[in-house]
Amino acid sequence: MTISNHTFEADTGKILDIVINSLYSQKEIFLRELISNASDALNKRRVEGSVDGALLAETVGEIVLEAHEKKKILKISDNGIGLDEADMVEALGTIARSGTKAFLDNLQSNDDKDAGEANLIGQFGVGFYSAFMVADKVEVVSKKAGTDSAFKWESDGATGYSIEPAERDAAGTTITLHLKKADKEYASDVRLRHLVKKYSDHVAHPIKLVDDNGEMTTLNTVEALWTKAPKDISPEDYKSFYNSVGATYDDPFLTIHNKAEGAIEFTNLLFAPSTPPFDLFDPERNSKINLYINRVFITDDCNDLVPKWLRFLRGVVDTPSLDLNVSREMLQQSVSMGKIRKAIVKKVMSEIKKKIKKNSEAYDVFWGNFGKVIKEGLYEDNENREKIVEICRFQSSQKSALISLEAYIEAMPDGQSDIYYLTSDDMAKAVVSPHLEGFAAKNIDVLLLTDPIDEFWIGMMPEYKDKKFISISRGEIDIDSIKSDDAPKEDSADADDYVELIAMIKADLAELISDARISKTLTSSPSRLVAVENGMDIQMERMMKAQNPNFEGAPKILEINGGHDLIKAMQSAKPQEQTEILKDLSLLLFEQAQILDGKIPHDTQGFARRLTKVMHLSL
Repeated sequence: MTISNHTFEADTGKILDIVINSLYSQKEIFLRELISNASDALNKRRVEGSVDGALLAETVGEIVLEAHEKKKILKISDNGIGLDEADMVEALGTIARSGTKAFLDNLQSNDDKDAGEANLIGQFGVGFYSAFMVADKVEVVSKKAGTDSAFKWESDGATGYSIEPAERDAAGTTITLHLKKADKEYASDVRLRHLVKKYSDHVAHPIKLVDDNGEMTTLNTVEALWTKAPKDISPEDYKSFYNSVGATYDDPFLTIHNKAEGAIEFTNLLFAPSTPPFDLFDPERNSKINLYINRVFITDDCNDLVPKWLRFLRGVVDTPSLDLNVSREMLQQSVSMGKIRKAIVKKVMSEIKKKIKKNSEAYDVFWGNFGKVIKEGLYEDNENREKIVEICRFQSSQKSALISLEAYIEAMPDGQSDIYYLTSDDMAKAVVSPHLEGFAAKNIDVLLLTDPIDEFWIGMMPEYKDKKFISISRGEIDIDSIKSDDAPKEDSADADDYVELIAMIKADLAELISDARISKTLTSSPSRLVAVENGMDIQMERMMKAQNPNFEGAPKILEINGGHDLIKAMQSAKPQEQTEILKDLSLLLFEQAQILDGKIPHDTQGFARRLTKVMHLSL
């Protein structure tokens, strides 16, 4: 008999140590995680068996618990797809790279220990390792469907694990936990019944408990909750099902349960989470909704049921309108699937709007968690863009609370015909940006867009309700015609008084800027940089630079504040004489504007020398 020994990889060992030695408050969730894994194995065998009949189980899929309290042993068995040796190394010996760092980072930043531990374990795909919270040794004996060999995986959760050949007649997996003395309660029938009812009552496969006489009792309801009438389902039942199907521990923000009848029939029981899952921004952007056909599980990763911008939804969709043996490729091309998707989007949008009317403050919190994802729809979903924007919320320069575009338009003063916005990579920088000064002086609200997706959707939606979106960091904006009774009257600078200074600045900065002019919006800062009328915003250039370090944006227009004391002093210093100090000041005006936009001047040493010289002259 050949035994192969393996050591855990560094991050896997680190997480194991945390799970075993630090996460104590909700040890009981280990059972929920192992049952969930067993359920997944049963689902996978049924799906693969629909393609290759030889893989189908000869008996009904089930999960069996066998407890020996005196021996401190708990066994969890299933007749699912099973594991071979390679699967054991991949599934039990390592943790997915996408989850490892996120798990560690979130654990370190988790302030609410009791509330967060179970959620972290479930969210980050380390569910199997939760067994080591209650066991000092774990054995896994498994035989993969369609193969002749079985293998045994064994570990004490310390440094590594071993794999060796084993004996097992039928395909499936048995996990044996050798419980710690302090955790022998988990080999108690009473305790196991309670935990299954609490965490796994809605698992779609029977969970059975073997008693001392070898008799088996089914512990869960094994009921398709979505087939019941909503009036017959309690909020507690909905939450329990949501936590089970979504592998979550929070309360759902939205529960959407309805049945559609007609040419296309389907029932959906969908939930919008209250807290974002760890993989919300995974590059794959996969959906996590379970697809059933006549209560037969098909897949848990059908990306065609909802658009990417609704990927945070959890739950099930059950329909008789698809063929049971439908392939993934056929799902993508299915007319019926397209109609189901369209109906789901319509229903979700309707329910969100109802929620907004009922509790707008709660929706603002939800938007803070999921708004970035929903706004992806503004860029990608041509069909629903106008509807999506109605549920979008924005921060703005004049309001402390989030606002809708409808509210923004309603508050526009007389004379304002456009929707003004400013893009930035940071809200703290946006609120103090010199681009806002003239608008703040006239109490004109400006939308502050700081999510990366904002630069993209705004280009796909040039206007809303006949109001154009206008970037205040691009082109020249005349706000003099906009009335504001509360705003103090500002004396605008006469550009004719600064002809010589503007000419000097253009000459000094000829290789750095496209133009120079007197600003119509600056009130306190001496200068700012703006893109040309149809040019690329500074924030977009910053994003392009992050993708390609060799990217160089187009030269900007330098606007100077004719009302600022520095600009007045420069004009009084006879700019036509082109003194060295005036050249330095021209460069400093440009570099200061760069810094205020979050860009580091190209010539940092020259910037430091010029700044030092000016500071010295001021003494």
